[in-house]
Amino acid sequence: MSRPVLLTVDDDPAVSRAIARDLRRRYGEQYQVVRAASGPEALDALRELKLRGGRVAAILADYRMPHMSGVDFLEQAMDLFPAARRALLTAYSDTDAAIAAINVVDVDYYLLKPWEPPEEKLYPVVDALIEAWQATGEPEVTEVKVVGHRWSAPSFAMRDFLARNHVPYRWYGADEPEGRRLLDAAGLDEGAVPLVVTPDGTPLAAPGTAAVAAAVGLATAPAADFYDLAIIGGGPAGLGAAVYGASEGLRTVLVERMAVGGQAGQSSRIENYLGFPDGVSGDQLTDRARRQAAKFGAEVLAAREVTGLEVRGSARVVRFADGSEVAAHTVLLATGVAYRPLTAPGVAELTGRGVYYGSAATEAPECAGEDVYIVGGANSAGQAAVFFARHAARVTLLVRGDSLARSMSHYLIEQLAALPNVQTRTGTVVTEAHGDARLEAISVRDADGACETLKAGHLFVFIGAQPPTDWLCAQVRRDEQGFVCTGADLLVEGRRPPGWQLPRDPYHLETSVPGVFAAGDVRAGSVKRVASAVGEGAMAVNLVHRYLETT
Repeated sequence: MSRPVLLTVDDDPAVSRAIARDLRRRYGEQYQVVRAASGPEALDALRELKLRGGRVAAILADYRMPHMSGVDFLEQAMDLFPAARRALLTAYSDTDAAIAAINVVDVDYYLLKPWEPPEEKLYPVVDALIEAWQATGEPEVTEVKVVGHRWSAPSFAMRDFLARNHVPYRWYGADEPEGRRLLDAAGLDEGAVPLVVTPDGTPLAAPGTAAVAAAVGLATAPAADFYDLAIIGGGPAGLGAAVYGASEGLRTVLVERMAVGGQAGQSSRIENYLGFPDGVSGDQLTDRARRQAAKFGAEVLAAREVTGLEVRGSARVVRFADGSEVAAHTVLLATGVAYRPLTAPGVAELTGRGVYYGSAATEAPECAGEDVYIVGGANSAGQAAVFFARHAARVTLLVRGDSLARSMSHYLIEQLAALPNVQTRTGTVVTEAHGDARLEAISVRDADGACETLKAGHLFVFIGAQPPTDWLCAQVRRDEQGFVCTGADLLVEGRRPPGWQLPRDPYHLETSVPGVFAAGDVRAGSVKRVASAVGEGAMAVNLVHRYLETT
């Protein structure tokens, strides 16, 4: 932890040096002594300290300074560090004015100049200031700081991005005192939120995830221009391929748009994955896989959106949204699937403000004692219901079908049935979401056509799956839903895909472009389970080796 600050402000260089010297002599081992020559200079220093999360124990300011008096300075300094203790340095002739200022800006003490000997006239006062400050228990904030509005979609997206990428952060409401202090220190107003402040004090106003990722130390740029294997997507299939590819000596880079783990990383608990009899959260499982891939030498790039794939001779080139690119001998498409949007009126406007896609773990504490509604009937929805049942007063699953058994694992159905605060409404669809600043209610329709409006503050959506493959080049064949076709599915009456130049059929996980493979949920006909995705990722590496050996 950094040392708390003792700040002195005096426009007389000789006085400034003298008091800094005396303070360092007594307090230098435990406190950082900072001196400024004017009120504006001292305020700049305080703003920087505020953004860095530093602490100010005491401020000693000269009463009579040009441009800004000590009283005016302390009044503004209190807005930034209200817990800091304050003292005025004054000449004998200004004693009465200094005493009056104590009542104006809540000054703790005044000190006459000169203060010789300091053991009698300076140190007892500073000791008292420090003791009073220590009693406040003001903590040092070393994490990333985020200032935003509670019911703001961009603010929620930033918190979710940091949480899913395991970046510790401290949240401040823009309408709360400390949030306003950080905005003031950065010279911004509430319109600039979310404000992200890095540990070194750099303020980022309404930044994109790529800028935040780079600022907080996540890897965003590839270390090389060419790789053996480029993996697009950091879910179980991509992570499985990264572990096996890097461990077998392939120069491997994994590119993830949002956060490593994908949809599986948002699962509150996975209980049917081999080797974890007591279950494991998706976040824990995929984070272990990320660290395992990094141990073997795979590069993992965060917050990089892929917008194109191009064939250039023997190279497969991946283009990014910022115009940069990376090339590889082979590419694995492991982008998984995205939750299908709920198209009911009002949902789009309230997304991030009470309506969420996936299991937003950052929202769990806010659900305490409230009713939570979950739309969906597959495993992801069931896992979320079990998770939120630990926080919410009641969890209601809204299922379009007539039974959970069609799409949810048996063990989850049994768990849900055993939870007294979880209920399931089958044959039910959401027809509208209501609310102004945030979600306030939802309208639903039952199978018999009966409609009802329910008070709701939190709605989590887990419906269907659509593959994010619109960015792929036309040469990569997809089915009518957008899933990538591979292997034997590419053969029509025994004929290979148009443009296929190799004297062999496509490998099992190979797409219609030689050297481009697909694994996991994005692949047409895949089994939508974590174990199968990991297996396909490993299998893809074996096929990559075969491809490299024959080309």
